Amino acid sequence: MNQRDKEYEEYKKEQEKEPNDYLEANKKMWNSLTEAHRDSNFYNVAQFKKDRNSLNAIEINEVGDVKGKSLLHLQCHFGMDTLSWANMGAKVTGMDMSDASIELAGELSREIETPANFVVSDVYSLRDNLQGEFDIVFTSYGAIGWLPDLNKWAEIVANYIKEGGFFYMVEFHPVIYMYEWGNNFALQYSYFNESSIVEEVEQSYTGDRHKQKQVSYSWNHSISEIINSLLSQGLQLEFFNEYEYSVYNCFPNLKEIEKGKFRFKPPYDKLPHTFSLKVRKPFSKKKISGRIDVD
Repeated sequence: MNQRDKEYEEYKKEQEKEPNDYLEANKKMWNSLTEAHRDSNFYNVAQFKKDRNSLNAIEINEVGDVKGKSLLHLQCHFGMDTLSWANMGAKVTGMDMSDASIELAGELSREIETPANFVVSDVYSLRDNLQGEFDIVFTSYGAIGWLPDLNKWAEIVANYIKEGGFFYMVEFHPVIYMYEWGNNFALQYSYFNESSIVEEVEQSYTGDRHKQKQVSYSWNHSISEIINSLLSQGLQLEFFNEYEYSVYNCFPNLKEIEKGKFRFKPPYDKLPHTFSLKVRKPFSKKKISGRIDVD
């Protein structure tokens, strides 16, 4: 057993002592990923500093004009998309559980001179770490799979939306998470949130390697679970869209069909790759009626 494997076995034993402590394991993994991603070709931080934008056409077109609006970005990693919204005129706050990610986000904000507020917190603890409401709450690509309970997530989302404001998400379609990409695309995982998926991770979706093996915990969430969790908070669905491509080349066997659009090679090209949705928080009856109640 080499030194790297020994270190991993020691780490795995530590995790087995507290098998339900997924937060600490995932935080350690994302701290390691931040270091790898900072210098990766996938994120291309140097190009971002020139372009000041890392957003894709889907979210730009569907979110619309953000100028002068307050925006909360959930699970922002190291903040390139958050800062992109700021460069489009939004007043932004980004949050992430990885302190290494938030530290790098702050460095980027200062370097490109784009004002932004960044908060270290896991999603479920956010109300202990951030006050206020926002015109827009946003999350994207590869975020909700790290959360075990979407009802709690939706409660947090709704808590931060101003009346009349909205939540927007764009994500990889849950159907593609049913497949074991590294095992000839074997149909391996349930479409539904039946249990956590615990994996040994050596390499990022960017192709960059961790310095040592990590353990990750993730969960699959069906479309109905996602939508119903949000509707249960009284939010109103405005649209739900599905796309036959990914905007990132971050899965095995993807082929670029046109610039910025990637699709699995046959027969998996028939799968939905991405979805988006928007829900709005309605105004209260008091505001609709125009009455002012004085205590």
